[in-house]
Amino acid sequence: MTGILVLAGTPIGAVADAPPRLAEELAAADVVAAEDTRRLRRLTQALGVTPRGRVVSYFEGNEAARTPELVDELLGGARVLLVTDAGMPSVSDPGYRLVAAAVERDVKVTAVPGPSAVLTALALSGLPVDRFCFEGFLPRKAGERLSRLRENAAERRTLVYFEAPHRLDDTLAAMAEVFGADRRAAVCRELTKTYEEVRRGPLADLAAWAAEGVRGEITVVVEGAPDAGPEELDAAEMVRRVRVREEAGERRKEAIAAVAVEAGLPKRVVFDAVVAAKRGEG
Repeated sequence: MTGILVLAGTPIGAVADAPPRLAEELAAADVVAAEDTRRLRRLTQALGVTPRGRVVSYFEGNEAARTPELVDELLGGARVLLVTDAGMPSVSDPGYRLVAAAVERDVKVTAVPGPSAVLTALALSGLPVDRFCFEGFLPRKAGERLSRLRENAAERRTLVYFEAPHRLDDTLAAMAEVFGADRRAAVCRELTKTYEEVRRGPLADLAAWAAEGVRGEITVVVEGAPDAGPEELDAAEMVRRVRVREEAGERRKEAIAAVAVEAGLPKRVVFDAVVAAKRGEG
């Protein structure tokens, strides 16, 4: 009989937010795979629980090599508990490889639901929550970061990103450039911790605030692109959207067609705007 893989959410700040089942699973697991065993030790001490099973590290550096070992444990009937430093495993944290490998071998996978920075920030942002998408961390290099943001420029769902504090000002400035200075956003810092802070406002204002320096764990929530009708989309905006798509790798013909659909306009109207802008540049 095969074992079971349990993904357990851990507090993103306050230890009191730990789900009650977390302590039970920590005590019952045959193997506890932790992103950071030292942080796990502090967590178990705070919860007053002692894992009876073997504790192993499972982080980005050894994830590929350790996954087969954990799958063997599961196939041998072990109950394997996976925890990361904060939040749910697999969400910008180790876990996906192990879940995929377990599913492939028909091993049961379940979860202990817990805190999530993504959902917490989304709920606190004051932005639409009915439809959203999570983009994780943006690339560190400026050019790659701009390219990714341009891919997201026309996304109408609310966008959620993680970011390192020392890159926050550059990221917000890039977002203001690509999405527009007035696009609404929220920067959520140190969620559920002592110095929790949520800053809301236009991207340009948030970029200016972040330029002074920001510390802590950061989640950025950005309003989706507006639904632009013919009366709202002038020639300059048509041209800008076509360029954004071209820079993201689309052919001009495809970019023009896509912008025409977004604007509810004939393709010829968008094409003429692009041609006129080209002539003006010349």
